[in-house]
Amino acid sequence: MSIVEPKIHELLNESENDRFLLCAMASQRAHDITDMMRGQRNRAKGTDSAKDIAVASNVKPLTIAFNEIHSGEISYDPETIDAIHH
Repeated sequence: MSIVEPKIHELLNESENDRFLLCAMASQRAHDITDMMRGQRNRAKGTDSAKDIAVASNVKPLTIAFNEIHSGEISYDPETIDAIHH
């Protein structure tokens, strides 16, 4: 039993079994998520939604990125290796 979910071999299936491609996809998406969350926090200061954003930020951006890759929400452009959000 693995404590890491999703399992690495399942994630590698989404990146042609290339661990470097998987790392590039996940890190690029995690960076995008971080930027988005930072912008949401800035807009939410002083409103009720700030509490919701604080709760959502308990999940690390890299975890969100791996889950999106596993579910097929994120893939990549083979020409540029850029992550693509579906």
